[in-house]
Amino acid sequence: MKISKVLGFAALDSRGKPTVAVQAIREDGQSFTAHTPSGASTGKYEAVELRDGDKSRYLGKGTRNAAHNITNEIGPSLTGLNAEQQITIDRHMIALD
Repeated sequence: MKISKVLGFAALDSRGKPTVAVQAIREDGQSFTAHTPSGASTGKYEAVELRDGDKSRYLGKGTRNAAHNITNEIGPSLTGLNAEQQITIDRHMIALD
């Protein structure tokens, strides 16, 4: 089953820290949501955080820009991929990075 849409949105993790969440929707209408924790890990293979920088919201640590990028840049590039082929999706995401 192919991915028909991917939406990103700003969220708060279990500690109340800003993070992002993603909803992927398949052609059959079934949707899946994942929330990412706002971690403190800084290993060389860790993703780089994209924070808004607006000090009036969450001390500049908001994630509206990251959510926008998920919906408008990453999501469209995933549309049409087979949702059950995780290795293909992973490789695609690595290539985007």
